[in-house]
Amino acid sequence: MAGAERRRVALIVGASRGLGWGLAREYLRRGWEVIATVRDVKQHTRLHDLQQSSGGALHIEQVDTNEPAQVDALHARLALFTFDLLFVNAGVANDPQKIAAYESDDEFMRVMKTNALSPTRFIERFVEKVEPHGIVAAMSSELGSVADNVSGGWEVYRGSKAALNTLLRSLVARRPHDTRTFYVVAPGWVRTEMGGKEAPLDIDTSIPGVVDALDARKGTRGLVFVNYRNEILPW
Repeated sequence: MAGAERRRVALIVGASRGLGWGLAREYLRRGWEVIATVRDVKQHTRLHDLQQSSGGALHIEQVDTNEPAQVDALHARLALFTFDLLFVNAGVANDPQKIAAYESDDEFMRVMKTNALSPTRFIERFVEKVEPHGIVAAMSSELGSVADNVSGGWEVYRGSKAALNTLLRSLVARRPHDTRTFYVVAPGWVRTEMGGKEAPLDIDTSIPGVVDALDARKGTRGLVFVNYRNEILPW
């Protein structure tokens, strides 16, 4: 219809389950068009079930953020799109029983690459496809706060999220005139496959809060470290 407002478009990376799936569902509920990614399009996921009930508003793409060639291929496939939101959720946890980061070189490298290096590279590749006053976000954690680390534990995971926060802060610092709003987001400890059954929050509590926090602080300059309650967290 002539004069109709353009539907806002979100690119959500890592949405086959858990928090990413929750983000896709929440933005669909709010009337957005969503492009959401999975690592394997041949494997049926909850995202595919969500797509069936989306009325054509949800599109599924494939990418493994740890594979630069796949990131480039996705960039090419989405060449005609611009986004109001880019949210990189892809991430992994490590075994909390392995306290010291040096217990396994392979585990350290796997978690660091997936949680810090690859999300930053993805954002660097896609940031110019986000509308000038849009939102760029990555899923972090309260455990990524250096100032709040008074208990230890989860060292590899903590380190990866602290590294993510630092890498993105550097990326934003290199773009002092960028009008987009950048976030690292702590969703709380949520009951998902990664969060486990003992987590106190559910997706229905965490994710709407995350989305509201992004909306509430849109237009903030620099990088915002915020939680699902819209509280600023210490670096």
